[in-house]
Amino acid sequence: MLNVIIPNQAWEKLLTHWRPKRPPTETVTLVDAVGRVLADDITAVDDLPGFDRSTVDGYAVRAADIFGASEGLPAYLNLVGQTRMGELAPRAIGPGETLAVPTGGALPPGADAVVMLEYTELLPGDLLGVSRPVASAENVVRRGEDIPAGTRLFAAGHTLRGPDIGALAGIGVTTVPVVGRPRVAIISTGDEVVAPQERPGPGQVRDINSYALAARVRECGGEPLLTGLVPDDRRSLLEAARRGLSEADLVVLSGGSSVGERDMAPEIIESLGQPGVLVHGLALKPGKPAIVGLVGEVPFFGLPGHPVSALVVFDLLVTRAINALLGATPRPTATIRARLSRSLSSGGGRDEYFRVRLERDAAGHWLAIPVLGKSGIITTLAWADGVICIPASREGLETGSEVEVTLL
Repeated sequence: MLNVIIPNQAWEKLLTHWRPKRPPTETVTLVDAVGRVLADDITAVDDLPGFDRSTVDGYAVRAADIFGASEGLPAYLNLVGQTRMGELAPRAIGPGETLAVPTGGALPPGADAVVMLEYTELLPGDLLGVSRPVASAENVVRRGEDIPAGTRLFAAGHTLRGPDIGALAGIGVTTVPVVGRPRVAIISTGDEVVAPQERPGPGQVRDINSYALAARVRECGGEPLLTGLVPDDRRSLLEAARRGLSEADLVVLSGGSSVGERDMAPEIIESLGQPGVLVHGLALKPGKPAIVGLVGEVPFFGLPGHPVSALVVFDLLVTRAINALLGATPRPTATIRARLSRSLSSGGGRDEYFRVRLERDAAGHWLAIPVLGKSGIITTLAWADGVICIPASREGLETGSEVEVTLL
């Protein structure tokens, strides 16, 4: 009989026994760094930009020289040269002088602003008429305004995104220290399961879980280790589990977590070492028969065999374990507020997760449309944009209820 607890309690119970050990640091190039977790802080050595630069095509000026300029009463400046891209200004400007400067060009010494080309008129004798004033620092990015030298740009634990890679390139960083990918052994069991390339015989199904779980491991920053299909045989399962424990930082077993005659996962985990099974049963639908265990220093998760159940439990618990191994700083979960397109009932007593797809209604508001189906039907997730949770305290939601959709 299962003794169910909520997923957060299951996670806390694991943490009372487990101290995540970070994989060794790797050094990767910027091209390979996106999605990786920094192992150390990154501090800027150089200013970005390294010089005062214009943000528009125009003329570098002393703002005080064109104070009060207007179309009816322009200010007049002497044009004394131009700045070329990739070069410093050829000279400084003094009172009453200006220098042409392109977007991104270096500001000459003496200038404190740039007036846009549209508000100027070049007159004979290199005389420039200016019909609009500018404030000091207008249309200018000062040296180090983006990233001053000495700035801690990113802290250890930060997961690098595309814009972050650009910032690193901007300060001359070409390689970064990242946490090694946690190795996750994935064991898929069942006499009825065959490899995807095989044609299933009577009563057989292709292996979905190994590949869906491996993809999620990769998305979470881990390195999946597929052990292959294991029959419902104690010796074979025990051998696969031992191999996973010796090669990986955590183990995920798909199938065999329930209480049926062939469900050997609890017994296998208990036999492998202490402390063994910590939790057997979650107050959750789908995913009730899940197992949280620990063998020595390696977490061992037993997931239900139904694909949707397995992936729901994975997202609630295994992703946390991978993030803990990475030492990743928690990031906000992507969510959208939407209106439920139809009523949903729930049994109560446990959190229930429903898959939904998102559409705009006639007014442009988001609608959450339930994608209904049993937990063995993978398309209920494959065709969904996100999931919603009806908490254990509720027995359902009415049509039009506002829900928070966690995006997949």
